[in-house]
Amino acid sequence: MTPSADHDGVTGVVTGRPLVWLRLEALAVGVAALVVFATTTHSWWLIPALFFAPDLSWLGYLAGARTGAWIYNLAHSTLLPLALLAAGAVWQVDALTVAGAVGLLHIGVDRVLKYGLKYDHSFAVTHLGVHGNH
Repeated sequence: MTPSADHDGVTGVVTGRPLVWLRLEALAVGVAALVVFATTTHSWWLIPALFFAPDLSWLGYLAGARTGAWIYNLAHSTLLPLALLAAGAVWQVDALTVAGAVGLLHIGVDRVLKYGLKYDHSFAVTHLGVHGNH
């Protein structure tokens, strides 16, 4: 697959009005994550300190594109942060709640900026757009 210069017609990339809705939804997720974080007793400096932690998952690409995409998507889907939030609520562990909230904030900001889940064949191609050199 070779994306066109303007990225129109790339298979699997959301465009048009659905993309606008997905980005608005991502903004709401990010705001909700900040609201959840505010319920903890932890300092706000943890947000910038931990914000880029999910991006360390790109190191999975050292094992190949397929493995890299799987690891990256695990760290960049809402499944993991929601599980952390649930565990934090059930076990009353603020550190888990903080990790979940910061993870959701990261995902929300990524999606607003059109950085989505990766396809197995290229780090640059996501469900929300094509980024960088490919």
